[in-house]
Amino acid sequence: MTTPKVRKTQSPTLVFVDEMEIWLTRKSIKNMHLRVKPPDGRIEVSAPLCLPLATIKQFVREKRDWIVVQQRTIASSPRVDAAAASPDEIKQWKAVVAACVPVLIEAWEPLMGVKAGKVVYRNMTSRWGSCQPATGRICINVRLALYPPECLEYVVVHELCHLIERGHGPHFHALMDHFMPDWKTRRAKLR
Repeated sequence: MTTPKVRKTQSPTLVFVDEMEIWLTRKSIKNMHLRVKPPDGRIEVSAPLCLPLATIKQFVREKRDWIVVQQRTIASSPRVDAAAASPDEIKQWKAVVAACVPVLIEAWEPLMGVKAGKVVYRNMTSRWGSCQPATGRICINVRLALYPPECLEYVVVHELCHLIERGHGPHFHALMDHFMPDWKTRRAKLR
């Protein structure tokens, strides 16, 4: 009988690479991973436990141009506005989304051969929508009011596809390709 490997993860530490602040987490992994995270463009690096700090810093320096592009993209994204929204702004977003979604559902249901249940609207930080296939209940993020209309339509079709296929496997992607061939372009606008 073999004993399972214990994964070690150290707490994130702040490291400076030139003028950039990097949050470094050392883990029992084989490769280094670099992320630029919304809403503020925080730079995070996950690195193997024994990798020398000089190697990590050089990796970050080599990725500087990419990091700058990612931070600019995040800074110009509606996510920044959404994070600082007032209750009145959220209420306005909800009104916009709640006015559009029923029309979209009504148009797409017969094309897809599905029937949605109750539709609710929430201000969510990490998801654009959700679906409970058993009940047909769909939840839509009110922050979609900040994005182009085709993004809202994409999320509606995405959630309606879950009434046919629960997960995000190949069959789900085939459904999205069938019903909305440009869905990947629309989804990219939400990132």
